[in-house]
Amino acid sequence: MRKYLLAIGLLTFAVPAGAAGDGEIYRWVDEEGNYHYGDSVPAKYAEQNKEVLTDEGVVVDRIRGRKTDEELAAEARAAEIALAEELQLRADKALLSTYLTVDEILMHRDRRVELFQAQSRVTELFLTNLGTRLAKLEREASRYSPYSSNPDAAQVDPELVSEIKDTRSTIERHESNLEQFQLDEQQIVARFDGDIDRFKALKGIDE
Repeated sequence: MRKYLLAIGLLTFAVPAGAAGDGEIYRWVDEEGNYHYGDSVPAKYAEQNKEVLTDEGVVVDRIRGRKTDEELAAEARAAEIALAEELQLRADKALLSTYLTVDEILMHRDRRVELFQAQSRVTELFLTNLGTRLAKLEREASRYSPYSSNPDAAQVDPELVSEIKDTRSTIERHESNLEQFQLDEQQIVARFDGDIDRFKALKGIDE
């Protein structure tokens, strides 16, 4: 009550007679909780909350000050949550519009898995053939220097060395592809398992 009477008193002295209608009157609070009034806000308090008053002391507007780091972080987190909820809503809608039963999801999953498994089988066969070829090339190179233990062995043909290097490089590349196919298969299975769980939850299926 005492602070309120003090505020009214300050307002009375802050607005000279004849100043009514000359401009806006602002009210802000200092570090100690005291109200201040004026037709402009000091730079020190420019970024904090303030109110706009009429000449009679009636609040007609509230100006939001600069948000704190905590407020900004909370807003960013709220925006992330809202976005995640929106994306989940879209995903649920797509899931329900794409499939009618769990069996349909399983069938689609198995088809995708079979594709990766087929790619893996082809790659494995190719790697077997490359391994056989590399072994043959290395046996041939072993007859020449510097691979042969015979000090009188002839120098190896540079083209043979290049072919061995290219074959090894091709093997490494296809081994990497094989690992990726297998990883993709695992990810596909995990994704479809998640879709199945979500579909059951949305449909209320307990099995």
